[in-house]
Amino acid sequence: MSPDRLIYMANQIGKFFQSQGQDKAVPGIAEHIKKFWDPRMKRAIFAHLDAGGAGMEPNVREAIASLKQATALPTTP
Repeated sequence: MSPDRLIYMANQIGKFFQSQGQDKAVPGIAEHIKKFWDPRMKRAIFAHLDAGGAGMEPNVREAIASLKQATALPTTP
């Protein structure tokens, strides 16, 4: 799936959660993407975020960043 399509979809999810306020919207967006996007879609949106995240709304960018951090493998000392 193209990055443009993923950005569009993520921003649409963000618009849905926008009325709930920032404190609820960001975790709601992240949870939705976690539950309903397949791993390839998540990898692609994470890569887009790493490349600057152009086109993503601020709350969507924050949600993707928090989801990426939560799904990262823990490092062992």
